[in-house]
Amino acid sequence: MLKALFRPNAIALVGASTQPGKLGYEILNNLIQSGYTGPIYPINPKATTILGLQCFPSIQAVPGHVDLAVIAIPAACVLETLKACGEAGVKAGIVISAGFRETGHEGLMAEMEMARLAEAYGMVIVGPNCLGVMDTFTPMNASFAADMALPGGIAFMSQSGAVCTAVLDMSLAMGLGFSKFVSLGNKAHLNELHFLEAWKEDAESKVVMAYLEGISDGRRFVDAARVFTKHKPLVAIKAGVTNAGSKAVSSHTGTLAGSEKAYHAAFMQSGVIRVGSIEELLDISRIFAMQPLPRTDDMAILTNAGGPGILATDAMERAGLRLASLSKDTMDALAAQLPAAASVLNPVDILGDARADRYRQALSVLLKDENVAAVLVLLTPQIMTEIEETARLVAELGKVSDKAVVACFMGEKRVQPGRDLLSSGGIPNYPSPDRAVRGLKAMCMYRDWQTRPLPIFPSFDLDRGRLRDLFDTAKRENRLEMGETEARAVLEACNVRAPASMLCASPDEAADFADSIGYPVVLKIASPDILHKTDIGGVRMNLLSASAVRDAFELITLRASRTLPEAEIWGCLVQKQIMGDVEVIVGMHRDPQFGPLVMFGLGGIYVETLKDISFRLAPFSQEEAKEMIAEVRSSGILYGVRGRKRKDIEALVEVLLKVSHLVTEFPEIVEMDINPLMVFDEGRGVMALDMRLVIS
Repeated sequence: MLKALFRPNAIALVGASTQPGKLGYEILNNLIQSGYTGPIYPINPKATTILGLQCFPSIQAVPGHVDLAVIAIPAACVLETLKACGEAGVKAGIVISAGFRETGHEGLMAEMEMARLAEAYGMVIVGPNCLGVMDTFTPMNASFAADMALPGGIAFMSQSGAVCTAVLDMSLAMGLGFSKFVSLGNKAHLNELHFLEAWKEDAESKVVMAYLEGISDGRRFVDAARVFTKHKPLVAIKAGVTNAGSKAVSSHTGTLAGSEKAYHAAFMQSGVIRVGSIEELLDISRIFAMQPLPRTDDMAILTNAGGPGILATDAMERAGLRLASLSKDTMDALAAQLPAAASVLNPVDILGDARADRYRQALSVLLKDENVAAVLVLLTPQIMTEIEETARLVAELGKVSDKAVVACFMGEKRVQPGRDLLSSGGIPNYPSPDRAVRGLKAMCMYRDWQTRPLPIFPSFDLDRGRLRDLFDTAKRENRLEMGETEARAVLEACNVRAPASMLCASPDEAADFADSIGYPVVLKIASPDILHKTDIGGVRMNLLSASAVRDAFELITLRASRTLPEAEIWGCLVQKQIMGDVEVIVGMHRDPQFGPLVMFGLGGIYVETLKDISFRLAPFSQEEAKEMIAEVRSSGILYGVRGRKRKDIEALVEVLLKVSHLVTEFPEIVEMDINPLMVFDEGRGVMALDMRLVIS
């Protein structure tokens, strides 16, 4: 689909300039210097030649067919130029020009027209407001970056041109190479989804690295990334996920959710390896580009100093990786070749006077051990250390091994030549053990993701007719917030158990119903205008007699009418009081980018104070629902601790899945909380004690 963009047979630069320092001059110079072998046509009606190339007054005047047009002209002329390109049969465009949606409504409308032109003429367009595009294997540098990327196995896309240039400069210092390098710009036409699709089958791209500020279609991104990451790793940093400026929400779930939680869930459920900094983005991406995935989590550490070995061991344990148990043959071979004072246990310490030959002996033995999945080679620059020779042999042995080899040459000035040799030899080097271990951990997590089957989303026999009637009635009455009485009907339509209850219009009716279901009971004010009942004293618990129920009814309704005189009072909900066991909350907030985001947490202080909660985007699978419960730090209460009985986890999983199904099938549900949901001992199920809904 993007062949014309990355492998064009001919390129035209619209806006070529004769003046060094101008965009049109520097882009043309980059195209020439990159080694691009096809025809390059500068478009400038006022010039005859630029940098030795013949100029043409327009795209129509070019004598040959053009696959790719790079456009660097004022924004006001871009649409007319794109139309001319389309009529000339150009199949791809890179719009460098700025001055579009970032300037306001007119700029946004121009981008919409840009997308329309692309579809009308069968073109693909990158930008506008972008740095450009590179392909190191074509080779082609159609950008105004100061340098050309080194060739390598990483495909990179970024919504920030400045991040592109910073990453490029850092990669050159690290000796890190790229296959493709794309500045997405404003994404008027092509976005991250198009590049994921194109790079999934791209043999030159082993890993995709992305800097994202916003995702064009959250739901489609999750679906596409879930498929993509079964083929190749996707390492991403997402900027701009704080809640500043977010729309006010009224539910617990909405308050606790926010954009950050939605992106976290989206990336986790689609296998995206999320990182928190540019440093980590490069650290993780390069190990995937250079090394095979470890078969297991069993790692060996080879070091010439005890301290770094201890640091690496600590980092391994914190990351959940294991130190490999070396076989007897391995330890015997090490003992036969190393000094008596060396340690043949893992980590293997070959002592501070180790030269390159000792590293070779030890690393060769470790790479043959079937118990070892990867080796971390540590080196500190001591007076006897042969830094460059050691780097060469590590690269040499790593190249012929099917196991991951990662280096940590600690220091700066003295070890830099060794680091350069490692990079050129395909061995990722990290300045500290914890950064090296972080890369190994990412590879192990990705290996586990690749072997995990794609999720199956269960469905349930909901009473869809009743649900539709409930939502339509509320909409007709202009009530977007549904109180407990209606919410209880929603629960019943989903076959979620709730306590015996009845909406009563008078004290006597309430007392009679309480007598029929038995005490104790709870009274709650019933009003479509009062959702947070406890805030106005609208809930009374532990009512043990008919007289107590009558008194509570009169008190609650009087208090409600005085506090909110405009509220419509339906009466009171009388409900059987359920005692004991564990209270949890299940909620949903509809994220504008990704859709329904379901929350789980333990009730009470765990939600309000500790924010001990987990999230998943709906729909999700049974396995994901179980993981959702286990992620909560206080989940041990549910699984049984200190002699307490295990709770009914299976029934809880079923409620989570029913909520997932409900909010997926009925997109008008904006927010909901089942709070509390009582979880009983194993085999006794769950019961929803309170619920509220907000619809659109």
